[in-house]
This record gives sequence, C-alpha cells and structure tokens, in this order.
Amino acid sequence: MFSRLHSAGLLWPTLLSALALVTLVSLGTWQMQRKAWKDDLQLAIAQRAKAAPESLDSALKSHRDLAYRRVTVRGRFVNDKERFVYAPHPRLGPGYHVITPFEIDGSGALVLVNRGYVTEPLKDPSQRAAGQIEGPATVTGLLRTPSPRGSFDAAPDLKSMIWYAPDAEAILDSVTKKRRPGDIVMLLDAEAEPANAGGWPKGGTTLVKLTNRHFEYAITWYGLAATLIAVFGAFARGRLRAHS
Repeated sequence: MFSRLHSAGLLWPTLLSALALVTLVSLGTWQMQRKAWKDDLQLAIAQRAKAAPESLDSALKSHRDLAYRRVTVRGRFVNDKERFVYAPHPRLGPGYHVITPFEIDGSGALVLVNRGYVTEPLKDPSQRAAGQIEGPATVTGLLRTPSPRGSFDAAPDLKSMIWYAPDAEAILDSVTKKRRPGDIVMLLDAEAEPANAGGWPKGGTTLVKLTNRHFEYAITWYGLAATLIAVFGAFARGRLRAHS
C-alpha cells in the first residue's frame, strides 16, 4: 500500500492530510466540550440569579465562587464619590452605569454598587436628585467579579471619572487612598426593584445570558474536516487512476 502511495506521489500528501484531519476533528471536539462547559455555567448562573438572597457577609464566608451570587447588604451610599462606566443602551442611547461606593454597616468596609443606567444628560447627579439615596439603605443584587481593562479598552477619563470597563479594582482605588482590609473588590449590580425615586438610575443591568457560539465553531471545524476528506479523496483517486 505504501509503495503504491509513494509511486503515485501520495505518501506525503496522505500523511499531512491525516495530520490536518486529526487536528480539525480535535478542534471541533474541543469546541463541543467548551459548549457543554458553557451550558453548565449558564445554568449555574441562572440558578444563582434566582436564588433567595443571602447576606453579603455570609456569601463571602460560604462561597469560593462569588460571581452572580444574589446577596443583600445594609449600609450607606457615599454619593459624593460616584464613578461611571460607559455603557450605551440599545434603546436609550449613550449613557453610563452609576457606580457608587457603599459603606457597609458594622465594618465600614466598602463595596462598589452598580446602581444602574443613566442617560448622558443624567450623569450629573443634580439632574436626578430624587434618586440620590441618603441615610441607611439596603441593596439587593448580583455580585460581579472584577473585569480589568483590556488592551482594546480606552483608558479611564479620571477628570470626569468615566471608565470604559467595569474594572472594580481601579475604580475602588480611585475612591479611597488606602484600602481597608474588608473592602470588597467586586461590583454589586443592584436589582431593578425597588425602583429608585424619579426612575433613575435604572437598576437590573446584569446580563445573565452568556455568549455561547461554540456549537457554530465546532460545525466550522467539522465542516473543514469533511471538506478536507472530500478534496483529498478526489485528488487521491485522480492520482491513483493516472498511475494504474
């Protein structure tokens, strides 16, 4: 068999095509495994988002994975240290997520609360004064792990206190000159209900549906593998006939 392939000039094309085929099938299988992992993660996130809220302190002590945990915390908003993450809305246009430090009762530690979306004109807190909560408050929402600024994200505008990525660590560092041991380097996305007075900011910004295109990618790799088989098969038949 090998001598026939060699005489037809097919030995190396066969070996290289076999290697390419194994690679393509492996990539397709890896994408299917990634899809299964993402499906399981999506299910876990959905379950966490719908679970009864637990206290933030309890969640910090009980869980290693805090992402999308539904928690509640009592304290006070530090409204004069609002920060903003640029977040254009598909219907309402350019705007921001309002990130407000929240001083936790008892410990005095800080957690950053994403109070929700405001349109660009409402970035100025005086234009939404009714929604500026003073005094004791309770926040219920979903914890989000930090998302450091990526290489394609613009640098923050520190003069206007605008970030282009929800970089909890950098935002917290801009709020306090020296972090306390209990400060929480995460975002707490406030729920939509109860709504803020005046309607702004609009809470409930968390997207709990993950992008999952791994099946499409798997089909692409498997499709390329099938194409390789068809093309090589036609090529090999032609060469073998020519040398028969």
